[in-house]
Amino acid sequence: MAPLFWILVSTFVISLIAFIGALTLFLKKELLDKILLLLVSFSAGALMGGSFFHLIPEAIIEFDSSEKGILKVFLYLLLGFCVFFALEQFISWHHEHGARPTMRPYAYLVLLSDSLHNFIDGLTIAASFIVSFPIGLATVLAVALHEIPQEIGDYGVLIYGGVKRVRALFLNFFAASTVILGGIAGFLLSEKIGNSIVFLLPFAAGNFIYIAASDLIPEIKQKLSFKKSLIHFSIFLSGLLIMLVMRTFIHE
Repeated sequence: MAPLFWILVSTFVISLIAFIGALTLFLKKELLDKILLLLVSFSAGALMGGSFFHLIPEAIIEFDSSEKGILKVFLYLLLGFCVFFALEQFISWHHEHGARPTMRPYAYLVLLSDSLHNFIDGLTIAASFIVSFPIGLATVLAVALHEIPQEIGDYGVLIYGGVKRVRALFLNFFAASTVILGGIAGFLLSEKIGNSIVFLLPFAAGNFIYIAASDLIPEIKQKLSFKKSLIHFSIFLSGLLIMLVMRTFIHE
């Protein structure tokens, strides 16, 4: 049962990273409003970087690098993209014909995609601890490093999408807590699952790419001064760069 203990402890610690957004509670509303678009820019870069530098490469490695394997990866990626496209259309329609919305549709999508991504992280952590304790610790560190920038960006997107700061903190935590469920599922089903859940990697990547390209990037392409546009683009690139550095670090 030792692996289960470390799986539960590590996934719980990972889920607490979602509360990093609590730092913004000490900021005045005026200052927070000024940095929200910067957080959205960063989140767009982090989501794109997480997809192209982490999820897609891992999926190709797991499926195999043959032409057939790579085709499967991109089919699942497009499936993830299309599912979230259809889902956002449904949410938008529901908002237009239902009660007055309190959250923009992309805020819901961020929560859903982050929940899926964290569940996958939990499965990965469980598999690593089952192999060995050192590999498990290395995996936890890798997950924590790429979760920090992503959770900061996701929190900013939730606030920008109309969620109050404290509520955004707890919604972000509930989405992050699926890493615990993933850890438990990975432990209980480790012998039965095998590589059958690998399709979730490109599917999640499709979710991330859709949210970044369809919802977040248009927000930072508003008619602003050249200086502000350059700043937003630089922050977007920093999100990409951090994910690339994390990928390099993980492989090292």
